[in-house]
Amino acid sequence: MPVREKTIRREEMPMKLESGNLLANLPARQSEEHLDALVASGGVTIERIVSQGHASPEGFWYDQPRDEWVVLISGEALLRFEGEAPRRLVPGDWVLIPAHAKHRVDWTLETGPTIWLAVHFGGLESRL
Repeated sequence: MPVREKTIRREEMPMKLESGNLLANLPARQSEEHLDALVASGGVTIERIVSQGHASPEGFWYDQPRDEWVVLISGEALLRFEGEAPRRLVPGDWVLIPAHAKHRVDWTLETGPTIWLAVHFGGLESRL
């Protein structure tokens, strides 16, 4: 009796093992925030953002088409949502920003890097 080969579907294939350190290989201070895309798969994008004294331009508000979950890894930041008082973020603080929630970064720490981990994904059907 012949041996049949099993067809392996994409979702059954193991992912390539990758690793890194969010606090390593930090860029030198730049005029713009530095973004590193870490993962992009299945409609989800995860990126490291490095800020040092950066802020949103005067009068500018982010209005993103996707939900974003962000956590501050190091440094400090002042995040403002339209119509609300600013929120001071310190390491470990996280925020779920719904799609189209207008927001801006009022400031980030100037004396060292402020490192964010941002997860962008489609609209949420249900909130936890």
